[in-house]
Amino acid sequence: MVQAALGQPAPLTRRRFALLALAANCGFARGAAAATLPAPESLAAELAQALRLGMPLVVMASLDGCPFCKWVRDSHLAPLRMETGQPVVQLDMRRGESVIGFDGMRRSHDEVLRSWRVQAAPTVLFFGRGSREVAPRLAGASIPDFYGAYLDERLRAARGNLT
Repeated sequence: MVQAALGQPAPLTRRRFALLALAANCGFARGAAAATLPAPESLAAELAQALRLGMPLVVMASLDGCPFCKWVRDSHLAPLRMETGQPVVQLDMRRGESVIGFDGMRRSHDEVLRSWRVQAAPTVLFFGRGSREVAPRLAGASIPDFYGAYLDERLRAARGNLT
């Protein structure tokens, strides 16, 4: 309480994090409307379009019902896509929907994510030329106060590694 009174943020406790996640899940973090990200038909086509724009392709690995995924999508990735035109798509773990992968083969979202060894939701990946990852993955959402800074840092790295 002393920190809050002095204008410093309160420490991130499990209780505070749970409340932040609940607020995000209920739509309080950025308004009541839930954001959505497109599910790609073809990752190769999405990547080609991103590269034509001089940007990496950002792929969010999500899990249905995950409050942290909703928070990352609603508070960070959907606004990034809307405000800057950054290409961002979503693949869903444990879903059978299909997508054409970078290799031209049609697979389920879950199969693609497993082939990339994605183990946590949310995980944000950054792809560039040759379908290779051009920045470190951003796995989980454990520190909400710094998530935006971590995302910005990785986007800068990904953009710098496109050439």
